[in-house]
Amino acid sequence: MAVRIEDRLTARTAPGTARRPTVGSSIRFLLLLFFSILVLIPVYVLIVTSFKGQGDATAANAWNLPTQWIVDNWKNAWSGSVAIPAQAPGVLRSIALVVPASLLSALLGSMNGYVFAKWRFPYSNLVFTFLLFGMFLPYQAVMVPLVELMLSIDILPSGIPQLIFLHVVYGIPITTLIFRNYYTSIPQELIEAARVDGAGFFRTYRSVVLPNSVPGFVVVLIWQFTSIWNDFLFAVFFTNASNGPVTITLNNLAQGSILANYGASMAGALIASFPTILVYVLLGRYFVGGLMAGSVKA
Repeated sequence: MAVRIEDRLTARTAPGTARRPTVGSSIRFLLLLFFSILVLIPVYVLIVTSFKGQGDATAANAWNLPTQWIVDNWKNAWSGSVAIPAQAPGVLRSIALVVPASLLSALLGSMNGYVFAKWRFPYSNLVFTFLLFGMFLPYQAVMVPLVELMLSIDILPSGIPQLIFLHVVYGIPITTLIFRNYYTSIPQELIEAARVDGAGFFRTYRSVVLPNSVPGFVVVLIWQFTSIWNDFLFAVFFTNASNGPVTITLNNLAQGSILANYGASMAGALIASFPTILVYVLLGRYFVGGLMAGSVKA
């Protein structure tokens, strides 16, 4: 009898054996399904409306599929028409903005994080604390003096160059925090060995720290890419429709076609959001892994 009971227990826990879903797992699944549907409802409306004609894209028909699927909304939103501003120039300018701004802020944050994690100096914790204050300053509180400052120094052309500079500066606190937490996992013995071999600050960073920074760079680049791409406040203060990123052109599209062409507005919104969705789809698992790699450090 004892052997039979043991065999049954072994059969239950043996790998590869099917398990019946419990009540708790079923409830969790239903809750996840419910919230997933709740989140995806606006996405559904956004997608189906982008393929509707002007007469079909109404509030009464928001939940219905298009009576006739058309792609003119996407063409007009991308290339523009008489009443619809084109999104293509804004997308290209956003790419020209996010690529250098993300790379520069990530590189500066990496070097700062390396200093605060491995190269101690007097009052380093205090300096690090003051640096982190930049994360908690609301942009709205400093926007007016920031505009006056940029106008007074006048060292960068208006438009994308100014936005690159601003996003690099405002990205340093969060990138420094992420890299500082990540670099605490690098053994101090590696840094000491590099010093013994005669490597200085930059040589140690380039030869020892930087090759082990890929997960941290993935997290920071995804974070900066999405935040810079979706920024509207800096863009509306420092650019205009002729030299601004896609958030400005999308805003002009929505205002220009309000109550006139919902389909083009929805198509423009999807065009503007596609790059960030693509980044998360391709690099999402690396983002979670890199974030967890630095989440438990002091």
